[in-house]
Amino acid sequence: MPRYRLVLEFDGGPFIGWQRQDNGPSVQAAVERAVHAMLGQNVTAIAAGRTDAGVHAMALPVHVDIAMNIPVEKLQAGLNFHLRPDPIAIVEAMQTDDDFHARFSALSRRYLYCIANRRPPPVLERGRVWHVTRRLSVERMQEAGQVLVGKHDFTSFRSTACQARSPLRTLSLLHVERREDRIHFHLEAPSFLHHQVRNIVGSLKLVGEETRPVSFIKDALAARDRSSAGPTAPAAGLFFVNAAYPMMRR
Repeated sequence: MPRYRLVLEFDGGPFIGWQRQDNGPSVQAAVERAVHAMLGQNVTAIAAGRTDAGVHAMALPVHVDIAMNIPVEKLQAGLNFHLRPDPIAIVEAMQTDDDFHARFSALSRRYLYCIANRRPPPVLERGRVWHVTRRLSVERMQEAGQVLVGKHDFTSFRSTACQARSPLRTLSLLHVERREDRIHFHLEAPSFLHHQVRNIVGSLKLVGEETRPVSFIKDALAARDRSSAGPTAPAAGLFFVNAAYPMMRR
């Protein structure tokens, strides 16, 4: 059965997250409905990561198995037609090898978190940034965050409801930068724990506003206790950026 790799861009605001659930609309269900509406087939869409409610995606890789060969341009156009009016777009489509798996083949995932750091509310980006009015020090947050790079027990920075068997994760990148009145947090790892990115950002925000010392992140990491770290940053500012894969034959 041919396997197709799709790359999705979506606004997570209207959705309960990627995963199909009974308590609200999901991105996964929307994609599966679009395939059924176009081709009359029931499929299971598998994504590189399971985004939470309100989290957005710039380029989320997904794969579906479809019982026919179909030109990828036709598949992309047809799915985008049937996805309307949901804020989801298939920005790329290709036929791929059977051994490609959107989740298990991924070598790393990258996320971006955005803060609007100014007093006026962010009207044009409402729902896509965390609005923080108090001036944040990027230098302090960057310094504090480097202790998290590498392999660590991230118990302090994962949700208490996280179902991962192990709190050990390897963070390969944490970079904080200011672009005028926007602060961007770039994080990359082979995999992330539930709420890990948002809990890291919420903790760094306390350092940036100088209500906690730079050593706060190091101490929280060592404590291995969720209550020792900062609050969970709002979902609205978080974007799944992309996933990296081995070179594969198309």
